[in-house]
Amino acid sequence: MSGQSVVLVMPAYNEEENISSVVRQWHSVVERLRASGFDASLVVANDGSKDSTSSRMHALAGQYPFFEPVDKANSGHGATLLFLYHRAISAGADFIFQTDSDGQTEPEEFWQMWEDRNDFDLQVGMRNNRRDGLSRIVVSKVLKGVVRLTFGVKVPDANTPFRLMNVKAIIPVLEKIPTDFFLSNVALAAIAVKFGLRTRWLPVSFRPRQGGVNSINLPRIFKIGCKAVGDLYRMSRSLG
Repeated sequence: MSGQSVVLVMPAYNEEENISSVVRQWHSVVERLRASGFDASLVVANDGSKDSTSSRMHALAGQYPFFEPVDKANSGHGATLLFLYHRAISAGADFIFQTDSDGQTEPEEFWQMWEDRNDFDLQVGMRNNRRDGLSRIVVSKVLKGVVRLTFGVKVPDANTPFRLMNVKAIIPVLEKIPTDFFLSNVALAAIAVKFGLRTRWLPVSFRPRQGGVNSINLPRIFKIGCKAVGDLYRMSRSLG
């Protein structure tokens, strides 16, 4: 297939309640891309789930021809994202689109980014009217402040799991992020702005989880915030 190539990637951890519907929804995006002449695929990395996520993913592979399930040892959300990004780059992707596998994002909103893919290096969703709980909103506000404090840049929503990336533009950014970095999407957004990449934030919907349990609670928020300050400060210092 000729034309630009794009890999849609998602990390998955204990998403047995969501994975079937999410793969179905996003595989339809892949099919529409391929019908328009683009080389597109969907890759979901199971990050050492303890439930039936892996077996359900592999069963789905027989139904959806452009879906590829990948199993890996548990390393956390950030490291799994980096694993997926580097994997897509090695496969020769021109663009990478990332979202999560909990069903909170709207596949139809992908197209507003795709239409403008050649005009920006990084496009990130900005979550408005969020319905995912107070704890998640607090996390986003904390990270926004941490990025401003450590990098000296303003990033409206650094950790949104809804982003389209131009591979050639983000390779130098990814080279600055350790492969086990916990808040890889936050670092990616902050460095992209710091480096002067063509970035855009677009309002996107953010629904409640379709199923399963939110693992973020207030004690974890405090721990995340403390660790983020140190990690991002050290990274910003290394960039000069």
